[in-house]
Amino acid sequence: MTETRSGTDSRTDTDTGPDRPAPEGPDSSAREAPTAFKKDLLTYLQDARDALLWKLEGLSEYDVRRPLTPTGTNLLGLVKHATAAEALYFGETFGRPFEAPRPWITGDAEPNADLWATPEESRELIVGRYRAACAHADATIDALPLDAVGRVPWGDRNAVTLHHGLVHMTAETQRHAGHADIVRELVDGATGQRRGGENTAPGDGAWWAAHRARVERAARTAADRAPERP
Repeated sequence: MTETRSGTDSRTDTDTGPDRPAPEGPDSSAREAPTAFKKDLLTYLQDARDALLWKLEGLSEYDVRRPLTPTGTNLLGLVKHATAAEALYFGETFGRPFEAPRPWITGDAEPNADLWATPEESRELIVGRYRAACAHADATIDALPLDAVGRVPWGDRNAVTLHHGLVHMTAETQRHAGHADIVRELVDGATGQRRGGENTAPGDGAWWAAHRARVERAARTAADRAPERP
């Protein structure tokens, strides 16, 4: 699997570039602010996208698909769901449709249809469609100002700005990247926001076993001391 571009490399500057000089004058900071906001939002969104995708790396076909919770949470399904959300919030909402599975919550698919992969849907298809949906989303983000108004296809108060869409999609993708982190740990013990276990404490298997035992003892001690709840 090829690596996605780093979040810090995301190019979202719509106000300046090789063909457009940086703004000058007393109001230059005001003109630069929306670009800086957009770049910050897209950087965090891309970081979440990258985290979600790397959780698939090095796993078997079964392990990227198998449910690891009672509600069926699985790695490839999380990517499929994120594809649907990217396509909706940065495609249809702003009149720039992108072909992707519809989120079941919109009422256009059976319950949870976008949260698992059928045997006919290859890993390459789902990951490739996600990358394409993200690229389409980036083009929308690049083309429109943060205060551009679109409409999500449900509800009475369905008008949203691009700014709102970016905040929502960043929060949603980070949430699902957290799901993927737990699912991947349950599969083979791999952890961390990035490859190599970054953002987790260093330690071998024995250290983590001792740490888990310590947390378990603390939980049981606290439970023993707690008053009975009605």
